[in-house]
Amino acid sequence: MKSHLFSEYKLGPVMLENRIVVSPMCQYMAEDGSANDWHLMHYGNMSIGAGGLIMFEATHVSSVGRITHKCLGLYSDQNEQALKRVVDFCRTHGRAKLGIQLAHSGRKGSAKTPMEGMSSLGKDDSPWETLAPSALPFADGWHTPKAMQKEDLERVKQEFLSAAIRAVRLGFDVIELHAAHGYLLNQFLSPLSNHRTDEYGGAAENRMRFPLEILDALKQTIPASVALGARISGTDWVDGGISEDDMVEFTAALEARGCDFVDVTSGQLDPRQQIPFAPGFNLPFSKKVKSSAKIAAMGVGMITNPLQAEDAIATGSADLIAIARAAMDDPRWAWHAARDLDAPIEYAKNYQRCHPSVWQR
Repeated sequence: MKSHLFSEYKLGPVMLENRIVVSPMCQYMAEDGSANDWHLMHYGNMSIGAGGLIMFEATHVSSVGRITHKCLGLYSDQNEQALKRVVDFCRTHGRAKLGIQLAHSGRKGSAKTPMEGMSSLGKDDSPWETLAPSALPFADGWHTPKAMQKEDLERVKQEFLSAAIRAVRLGFDVIELHAAHGYLLNQFLSPLSNHRTDEYGGAAENRMRFPLEILDALKQTIPASVALGARISGTDWVDGGISEDDMVEFTAALEARGCDFVDVTSGQLDPRQQIPFAPGFNLPFSKKVKSSAKIAAMGVGMITNPLQAEDAIATGSADLIAIARAAMDDPRWAWHAARDLDAPIEYAKNYQRCHPSVWQR
């Protein structure tokens, strides 16, 4: 029987060789927002055999929109030129299509890296003022962010637009807005972090307004040949936060504006969360999207083995499967999945000699 996971899939205007996506994974190795040899190694390696689409990590639209001092950015000519080296290598030697996730950290910025404890930066760590829909810190001991004024909203919107224009210039096939995991756009969407009383707060329609304004600006600017999507949250895993109904309503609004896909995750907005971690724990959310909308849905969340991924596609839980830690553990995940599922897969030209058909007799 033909594999569902290894069937072609048209993501908006972009044809993918298979339905395996390498999920965005922050590397915390950038220098002033610029990619370096680490990123060349990491993404070059992934582009050869990890999936049909490689999503570059959360790439921040301004220096103060970064999570940490070591986060990747696309807000300067230097950032763009450094990332071009990585993209060009992947284009020359890899087979995967390339996507980039554009992000702003909001109140979760000005932080230490996970390797340093992921706490808020101290006064001797060169902290910066963070922005958020409301002046509510992420957790005890974190900076209190500045509640965004109209001029802040317009500036950040233009920063997203500028970063998207750079991404198009670099030749990315896919652009994804990060509206999940507790970062700025997610902060607007959740009633836990958005206490505004103007047109950007209150009812769900108002809380969606700023992320949708950014999507509209990008949709009007990027070429039709580039797929545009959003990473969204199915729930905050905290009472009073984002619900499945909110997710469905946001998805419908994205679809109506010509968004090509949603990448459905959950949590990370509020430290009170109670996440029931288990294999495929986010798949019910992507399945809900598929049952309520025509927009493509990526499934994520502890999906680590090929049979699990195949079943998720076959049973209608997702159109695409995004893997993260499994790809870091095995950058040839797609090759090995193809063997397990008895599915054909093309290898990068210089690696054809290691295809099982050549050496396994």
